[in-house]
Parts: sequence; C-alpha cells; structure tokens
Amino acid sequence: MRSLNETKAALLAGEYDEKLKFIYVCGDGETKQYAERYVDAIDSFVDTFGEADDIALFSAPGRTEIGGNHTDHQHGRVLAGSVNIDIIAAARPNGTNTVRIQSRNYKMDVIDLDDLEIHKEQYDKAIALIRGVIKRFTDIGVEVKGFDAYTISNVPKGSGVSSSAAFEVLVGTIINGLFANGSVSPVEIAKFGQYAENVYYNKPSGLMDQMASSVGGVVAIDFESTENPVIEKVEIDLTKESHVLCIIDSGADHADLTDEYATIPADMKSVAAYFGKKYLREVDETEFKANIGALREKLKNDRAVLRAIHFFRDNKCALDETNALKSGNFDEFLRLNRLSGRSSYMYLQNVYASSMPKTQAVSVTLAMCDELLGDRGSYRVHGGGFAGTVQAFVPFDMLDEFKSGIESVLGDGMCHVLSIRPVGGYELKQS
Repeated sequence: MRSLNETKAALLAGEYDEKLKFIYVCGDGETKQYAERYVDAIDSFVDTFGEADDIALFSAPGRTEIGGNHTDHQHGRVLAGSVNIDIIAAARPNGTNTVRIQSRNYKMDVIDLDDLEIHKEQYDKAIALIRGVIKRFTDIGVEVKGFDAYTISNVPKGSGVSSSAAFEVLVGTIINGLFANGSVSPVEIAKFGQYAENVYYNKPSGLMDQMASSVGGVVAIDFESTENPVIEKVEIDLTKESHVLCIIDSGADHADLTDEYATIPADMKSVAAYFGKKYLREVDETEFKANIGALREKLKNDRAVLRAIHFFRDNKCALDETNALKSGNFDEFLRLNRLSGRSSYMYLQNVYASSMPKTQAVSVTLAMCDELLGDRGSYRVHGGGFAGTVQAFVPFDMLDEFKSGIESVLGDGMCHVLSIRPVGGYELKQS
C-alpha cells in the first residue's frame, strides 16, 4: 500500500484515471469527480482515525435486477447487473483486535474480534452485517485482524439498488484485500454477504443482490444449486442499442417493509410444501397447474397461488431474456422485460404494501412510465418491491422528455440515468 499523501497526489494527478474510467463507465472529462471522492474518503479516514502510513481503497457497486423478480430465493434464475453507483472505502489494518467502520452520517460500528456471535439486539443494524461477514471469513480459515475503514455511499438506502448487499460486498472485499491476498472469489464473498443478512441481520433474502454486486457486469445466474450457482456473463451494449438505463426513485422508502418481503418466500414455500418440496424450483410446473384448484382449497391463500404462477413465468422469462441478449435480439429482450414487470404487478403483487393501500408510489411511477413510453422501451418494478424504485430501458431519443415527465410528478433528481458497471467488488490500485 502507498502512503496517504502519495495516494492522494496520484489520484489528483490522474494516475488512476484509466481505472476510474473502467469502473464508472465514464469519459476522460468525468474522472475528476470520482478521484476527488476517493480523496474525500482518505481525508475523512484521517479525521476519524488519525494519520496513517498507508491506505487501501475499495469499492462495491449497487445492482440492478434485470430479470427474475423474487425467483432467487426459490432457487430460480435471474439476470442482474452492477451499476456505476457504489460504496467506497479507505481502509487499513490497525494492529489491534478491533474492527472499526465509520460510515458517513452514521454511528461508528465497533466489533471485538473475540465476539463473533449473533446479537439479536443488533438485528437490522449494519454492525450485524459486518460481524456476519467476518465470521464467514474466519470459518474458512482467514485470520481476520483489526482494521479501520471509512465509507462513503451514493447508493441510496431503501432505493431498490441494494445498498445492504453493496455494503456486505464492500466489507468482504476489504477483508479479502487486507487479510486474504484477494484469494476469496467474488462468488464466495456474495455467499458470505447473504449469510450475514440471513443469519446475523435476520432478513430473509436470496443471493441475487450480493452476487450481482460482487461479480459485476451483467450476469445470468441459475440458483438451482445455491452452493454452486451457474454464473454466465452476458454482454449488453445499451449505447449500441440506442437505449439508456434509468432507475426511478418512487419517493417511498422500503426500509421498514421486512415483514412484507418475508411473505413472498413464505407464500411460495407453502405451495412447494404442498408437493413435498422445499422450493418452487423443485416443483414440476405441469403438476402445479393441474393442482391449482386443490391448492386454493388446501391453502386458503390465493395470493400464494398467484405468486407461484409468477415464479414459473418469471423463472422462464429470465432465461428467455438472457437468450435474447446472447442472440442480439434487443427488441425481444424489451418485450420479455415488459412481461416480467406485468407478472410482478399482477401475480407477485409486490408493487405496494397490502397494509398501506393508499400509499402506491411505485404504482404511480409505473403508470407514468406507461404514459411516457407507450409501446417503446420497457419498465418494471425493481428489486424487492412494495416501495423503492422502478427500472426502465428508455430510447435515447425519448430520454429528455421521459426524465422531465417523471420528475414533474416525483420531483427533481428522482430519475437516475445509470450505466452497467463491468466489475463488482474492487480494490482500486494504481496501474
């Protein structure tokens, strides 16, 4: 690692520009803002923890779910991508047995490495995610020592771009860089993040968010085996297709809707259990369709049946979207993407919380997309749903009108124009 002053000088002198252009998918004239952001992280590290002889820099991106909405936790297929907003960190070992992570605008998290047990009173807190990720590294024999880190995020919390997964991947990438010589694979880091979220944070989730953030680029993932998911990189050149990716903040925060999310895997598993299976991926679709009447009678839960219908449809749709992109048929991809969104709205029913029927910010956002795009591009609820964001693929020639139309209803700055980032969890080193 280089000294702080050397690293700052190199950043400001443009010595990291090629790496920054690669990570953030930007041009020559846009690297300065990213370099200054890392300098800010270094200066904030010093203000928080004191002077240091050396420093390491890390980044973990937010993610966009392109296909497969709530299919991952049923061992299904997804299509996802990392995006060019991220959480960055300046970090270094501190020579103690204590981990200290200061995230801007939050209370410092402090962990004694002798205490890696689950703390139920820390459910839903970032410290639980940190402790869980550390525990998985120690489980595989990595000697994790004390370190300090200062993090800065431009991944909006509760936005559907998965700030929690980005944070888990960032912590894993820091530990991997400082103490494992980069030997732990992005796939394993993703699994560590999911473990931390499920077990230490007490939030049921699949593996898609962590995998997209950790692996990076556009990836098709088949979770039939969660221990050994099949991961395939998929090329998508939106510039060539004259489209841009927009993530639209509906203005509603989904951070307090854990119970709503939990009903989705619970409903799907109740259908699987009817057939003696644990996950819907293990259920034969033809047998399911033949037993819809019996399921309704047995479960007394039409929502569970509808959510199972969504799973079978969107699981196939994610595969078809992948094949459309691989064959270069972008129009077919857009058609399938619209179908995926319709299935989420009608069958998965994760567009608004049933406990708050008067609060339908995502529904309004989807209606605006429909009004503005018509039969061009595509749009769909993004991520976990119920609140948060909508994803849209917008033709270049409609972008200005689309963005202004959306923001006239939702407010300035609510339509984010993003790029697919080609790399996931990353340690920024000079070339």
